[in-house]
This record gives sequence, C-alpha cells and structure tokens, in this order.
Amino acid sequence: MRRTLSAVLTGLVILTGAVACSSTGSGSGSDAPSSPTSAPAPESNPAGDIPDNQVFVDWSPAGGGYSVKVPEGWARQASGAATVFSDKFNSVRIEQSPAAQAPTVDSVRADDLPAVERSGTNVTVGKVSTVSRQGGSAVLATYRADSAADTVTGKSVRQDVERYAFWQSDSQVVLTLSGAVGADNVDPWRTVTDSFRWSR
Repeated sequence: MRRTLSAVLTGLVILTGAVACSSTGSGSGSDAPSSPTSAPAPESNPAGDIPDNQVFVDWSPAGGGYSVKVPEGWARQASGAATVFSDKFNSVRIEQSPAAQAPTVDSVRADDLPAVERSGTNVTVGKVSTVSRQGGSAVLATYRADSAADTVTGKSVRQDVERYAFWQSDSQVVLTLSGAVGADNVDPWRTVTDSFRWSR
C-alpha cells in the first residue's frame, strides 16, 4: 500500500514539474512576453523645421525693384514698412529702405545691430560677415532672440536669426530669416537668399 501511495505521489510531482515547464518556458505560447517591435519609429523633426517638400514662390513688392522667393502658403502681413511671411515660429521679413552707401561689416555692427537689440527681446549678437549669394553680395549678421509670444498659448521660443543686407545704387533690402533654435532650416534659407534679385 505504501509503495502504491509513494508511486502516485512521485507521478504527481513529475506531472506538476512538466506543467510548470511548459507554462514558463521560452516557447512561443500566448503567455510568453512579447518582444519589442523592430519597426523604426516615425521620424520626428524638431519644432520649426521647414518640410523638405516646401514650395517657394516668387514675390515682389507693389513698387517693384526686386524679387525674392518665399514659402508658399505662409501667412503674409505688413509690419510697418516691412512685409512678413510667417508660419508658426518661422518667418521671412523683407524691408526696403533708402541707403546712400552700401552696408559694411563695421556699419552693421555699429548701427544696425544696436537697433536690433533695442527692438528685440533678449538679443545675443553672433557673427557679422560678408557673404556671396546668386543675386550679389550681402552683409550677414547672425543673432539669437526670443520670439514674440504666440497669440494662443502665450509662449515664446528662442530663435536663430539671419539678417541679410543687400544694396544697389541708393537702395537697401534687408531679409531677416527667423526659426526656432535647433531647427534645420539651412537649405530653405539658402533657397530664399539665393533667389534675391534686383529688377532694375
């Protein structure tokens, strides 16, 4: 009798062990933990990146004198003597003014940038240099500044700003391109500044 009971108990231990192994093994049963998917996460561009498929269109002021390509579909508004095209925290600001002499690196540092610091918020001046573009040379000033607060959220962002001053005869056109710090807008801004042409 004791032998029979012992055999039964031994069988139960073996059976229990087999069930435990089948439920906790590394098989592909439904209880096995799922492995993370190997599909890549969708690409996430930093806030302010202009899409690679952005279309640019020619724009000229009513009085003519020059033309420049601007991003299609961006909001357009007048800001004093300037025209501004904007989308979120990106903007292209275009302003023409009389100028008896061509701007220089020194004149931009001495005259233009102090005015920018007075009118902007938390401005940090960067490099000033002369650059070549397809439509001619320009004086480029770079700086950082806080954007105007968003009308809905009330938030502002830190922006990288590129200010190009083009000159011909007695006229100067300043293109000011702004985008959130960290945004990769090198190619779009090059498209805009390379497109500038005097039309007289």
